[in-house]
Amino acid sequence: MQSTFWIRILFVVPILALFLWSQIYWLLKIWRLAGRIGHPTLRLAARAVSTSAFLFVFLFLLFDAFLARRDILWRHAGIVGAVGLWVTSALWAFAGVQAVAAADWVWRLLSRLWRPAPSATMTSEAAVTESEPALVDPNRREFLQTATLIAGVLPFACGGYGFFVGRREYKVREITLPVSGWSQALDDFRIVQLSDIHAGSYMSVSEVGRIVGMANELAADLAVVTGDFLTGAGDPLEGCIRELSQLRAPLGIWGCNGNHEIYADAEEVAAKLFSRYGMDLLRQQSVELVRHSQRFNLIGVDYQRPRDIDDRALPMLAGVEPLVRRDVPNILLSHNPNAFPRAAELGIELTLAGHTHGGQVRIEILDRNVNPARFLTPYIAGLFKRPLGAGDKLKDGQAWSAAPSRQASLLYVNSGLGTIFAPVRLGVPPEISLFTLRRA
Repeated sequence: MQSTFWIRILFVVPILALFLWSQIYWLLKIWRLAGRIGHPTLRLAARAVSTSAFLFVFLFLLFDAFLARRDILWRHAGIVGAVGLWVTSALWAFAGVQAVAAADWVWRLLSRLWRPAPSATMTSEAAVTESEPALVDPNRREFLQTATLIAGVLPFACGGYGFFVGRREYKVREITLPVSGWSQALDDFRIVQLSDIHAGSYMSVSEVGRIVGMANELAADLAVVTGDFLTGAGDPLEGCIRELSQLRAPLGIWGCNGNHEIYADAEEVAAKLFSRYGMDLLRQQSVELVRHSQRFNLIGVDYQRPRDIDDRALPMLAGVEPLVRRDVPNILLSHNPNAFPRAAELGIELTLAGHTHGGQVRIEILDRNVNPARFLTPYIAGLFKRPLGAGDKLKDGQAWSAAPSRQASLLYVNSGLGTIFAPVRLGVPPEISLFTLRRA
């Protein structure tokens, strides 16, 4: 517990310091820019407005962090979005500008170290001009100014696009899944999955209604929602669930809790609201569903924590083994995709997960594998396979050779709909998944 506390401190303090440093940097930049305004009244007004804006951002974040009154703060979606967009863009722009400055410093240092030793003739000539100031290379100075401008402007441009366009550009992703043990009579069975809605954090209840309308147009047989209905305490959980109850599917609407329901202490509340609005939230529970006289087993679990409060590793899907059927195929709803190896070992044919948001930002310039979600899981987004019955301690590459059968257990990780931290999506559009299940 003590080690975890200090690890968190070592992680959080530098980020807070960088945030404060970036805000001071941009405040001074804007202050100096306003100083170029010729008219005294306009100059004073510009400085007053910019200082007030920075003070508002600081107090807003302080209020949110320590007073936890999200019910007051997050009802003003426009203000929240503006603050989140500014903080995110300013931080990345500051980091970019400093990176350019650091590269210039390294270049100048290396240039001095690699400068050839002067000859006697050069020394005598240098003595004559020793008092003359060294000329600055205009090309290098112009390059640095351009690079600094790009580094400062590009994060704001990308952030603006990700905020105004990217995070609302919902995509329906259609995936055909060959499921082991699936009945041929159930071929073309359709499941629609929503995940990581985060109502309140840049996601209004009316926007949830728009997403539900898009999902209903797909005419799925079953609708599932894999957790994170909200971000924190005070977010509009009931409004979100009320909109989700408008989903239409013959076999009903089923869900599981995510980690943010834990943070908001809302796991029980979410289950009660699901029941009130005619849906079912599965919490270490299973249900037999029947379609065209064919049965399958639907299992749902709360967020599978990797570690307990004392930083001890926790087993994935503890107590789930009795819920797994051997006579019919199993579908697992688990917010955390890291439960997949254990699910495959238990003989669960299909796992539907979320949690990662697909990283939220993916810019495939250097390597498509560079993704923030890789710090959380190897299962970032999309479809993954392991052999049924393979032990959860085996790596994916080893699992096939150690499997008792060649049948596959499938995992699909939905990229989610909402956002946290940065209110942007770049290269990772919000996703509505539509699965068509067929016999493997």
